[in-house]
Amino acid sequence: MVKKTSAYYQREFRKRLREKGFVKKEVWILPENAVQLAVQEKRLRKMMFTTSTEGEGVMAINTSKWTTTRLYEALKASDLSSDAQATIEIIEGIEPSIQIIMHEYGDLPVFVTVSGDQLVAESILWAVSQVVDKSLFNEAVLRTHKYFPLSSISLDKEADGEDYYQMFGALSASSSLENVIFEIDILASNVIQATEAYDDFIKSNTIVKTTVQS
Repeated sequence: MVKKTSAYYQREFRKRLREKGFVKKEVWILPENAVQLAVQEKRLRKMMFTTSTEGEGVMAINTSKWTTTRLYEALKASDLSSDAQATIEIIEGIEPSIQIIMHEYGDLPVFVTVSGDQLVAESILWAVSQVVDKSLFNEAVLRTHKYFPLSSISLDKEADGEDYYQMFGALSASSSLENVIFEIDILASNVIQATEAYDDFIKSNTIVKTTVQS
């Protein structure tokens, strides 16, 4: 288990964007247009992922449900891995999961699991013990989480026995590979934005859990 400061991924994310020549611009939109803005941002940064219909495992349209193994193989064969945008590993266990280290987002870890008809991508935000006022923070989350397109925030107990806030996105296990990758990318982006948005609620010495043990 490795622990880093809560602002680490945010700093690394901004640093890597600046190194690529990107600049930050503030925009004002209606909440219901958050998804469209996220899509346009990716296009402007020319970071939209594409998939090939050639070869096994990488498909523009998924005609059957993903399994963890099939999805892992498809992600490894996609631009997400081949262009070194992420490092992808499978974590074996009773219920195997896929660990995706998002290099563009300061090496933020995202975990993907497939269970039945559902596919879930998630990333840990903070431990409950690291929140200054849990009640105020929970209210703030309920009032603002809609500003993070395609993602929600949950409270889950991890293997170390401690409760953690996590950001996650869920979609059908029959989704296309392109949609799965887009979901992963949007989740990583939302985690970075949430770190900034909720900074006032988090203790200054916050650490976040970056890996999990199955």
